[in-house]
Amino acid sequence: MNAVEIDSLTYTYPGASQPTLNGISLRIEQGDFLAVVGNNGCGKSTLCKVLNGLIPHFITGQFEGAVRVEGQDTLESDVGALARKVGYVYQDFENQIVRPTVLDDASYACLNYALPDYRERGREALRQCGLEGREEEYVWQLSGGQTHLLALAGAVSLRPDVLILDEPIAQLDPMHADRIYEVLRALNEEQGKTIIVIEHHTEYIADYCKHVLLMKDGQVQWLLPTREALQRVEELEACNIFPPQVTQAAHRLRAMGVLPAGAPLPTTVEEGKRAFAALKLHPQGAAPAAERAGETAVSLKQVSLSYRSVKGEPRTIFDGLDLDIRRGERVALIGSNGAGKSTLMKLMVGLLKPKSGTVSLFGANIGEKRAEDLSRQISLVYQNPEEMFIKDSVRADIAYAMQVRGVPDWETRTDALLERFRLTGLQDRDGRLLSGGQMRRGSLAIGVALEPGILLLDEPTANLDIATRREILGVLEDMQDLIQTAVIATHDMQLVCQWAQRIIVLCGGKVVADGSRDEIFARPELAGQVGIRPPEIFTMARALNPDARCYTIDAFTRCFGEA
Repeated sequence: MNAVEIDSLTYTYPGASQPTLNGISLRIEQGDFLAVVGNNGCGKSTLCKVLNGLIPHFITGQFEGAVRVEGQDTLESDVGALARKVGYVYQDFENQIVRPTVLDDASYACLNYALPDYRERGREALRQCGLEGREEEYVWQLSGGQTHLLALAGAVSLRPDVLILDEPIAQLDPMHADRIYEVLRALNEEQGKTIIVIEHHTEYIADYCKHVLLMKDGQVQWLLPTREALQRVEELEACNIFPPQVTQAAHRLRAMGVLPAGAPLPTTVEEGKRAFAALKLHPQGAAPAAERAGETAVSLKQVSLSYRSVKGEPRTIFDGLDLDIRRGERVALIGSNGAGKSTLMKLMVGLLKPKSGTVSLFGANIGEKRAEDLSRQISLVYQNPEEMFIKDSVRADIAYAMQVRGVPDWETRTDALLERFRLTGLQDRDGRLLSGGQMRRGSLAIGVALEPGILLLDEPTANLDIATRREILGVLEDMQDLIQTAVIATHDMQLVCQWAQRIIVLCGGKVVADGSRDEIFARPELAGQVGIRPPEIFTMARALNPDARCYTIDAFTRCFGEA
């Protein structure tokens, strides 16, 4: 039986010149675990919003064709009725949290439907989503991963037959990402739910999904079993979808003649152990020594900070933290959700003041600096880039800080920044309406407009597909002449391994590790302690030879590139 049946669907947004969905016919089997992939703008989210009736009942436009979910015609059903058939967890899942306590929120949808057992349904959904025992906690006491699970519980409580999640792990550390997917697997296998995820992380697709749907230019290219789909490396890469690193490495080695032609490509580390079993590690040169950093740029001495809490004692984030960052360093802050990464950055730029201790910038206490002077030395680019835009055009946003401070030639410098970040053609657009990658470039341009010397970036690659993440990495490399010192807080281990010279690991508000990538990832106990994970290709290489240090696919093919 089919959970979803779509016939000749074409949909055009109001005012758009071209349809976003164009002639789609599709069948999704009941009980499937389906990944929807494709490059930005191909229509993935639009397709999913058709399934729960948001299109066309809430988001109007030109709609042609027929869509049936669990036998129910979406045109003949209202959004309220369809919500009991199709649960949806959006990419900005925080906006789905509407009640102050965990159980209140999980049961709220059922209360709206006047279901007499609404609280029992909420408790059951929390149990299914791994939040049992937190019923009476306030929602702001939850970590980011737990909040995402709560949004999922709110959808699950209505007991829909189909669950849709848009980028479910985009802002989560590996530990919480695993937890989300394990919950989805249980709902799929034990409850028989049909699961649909919009996902860029193909390692998770390989481990959890049964089928993959590729979209391109508003059309369905194919729907295939996962293992078969991930073999289509070149076709996927042409759509800016990159198969698991193990698969990419095998594809390159097969092209080099190291692996036999025609042999299936591995899609997981376990499959890779068998496919690469005959390969030998070739001698690796010593890792290049990091350049000696200069004077201390940012210093935290015995810093303590607590957040006031409506319920219970204040929540302590840092207690006697000591940390120095030197001029010229490229530092990655890593750790699980709630470890204190964003809070640390806000302390560095003076947005938060410590309860005790000092935060210094080049030896001067930042508490004694004027905000105007501070902004010329250090800048923070927020995790949500739309928060960086306050004017009605990208050009006005980039120019604003320079203009109000009377920077000479601010107009010329604005032109130069627009060109450098490839935003000249977008300069009259509202920054909040740009694509994810364009918004990131715009926020970076705003962040460096005053040439602060120290740049802090909070999750610069969150919510981006891999192609756009690579573009942002390229932008960071090109900014070395503008930025003397850079600190990035991120869960993106590929970014960490390709870019950072120094890695600082936070856990429970403490620095539990500090060193190079070799020093950090050589300690497997850290993974269990703080929920981090090296890139898959590193794990693959170490499985073949414990002495291997391969952080990229290029390094792996060099080290194992002979039979």
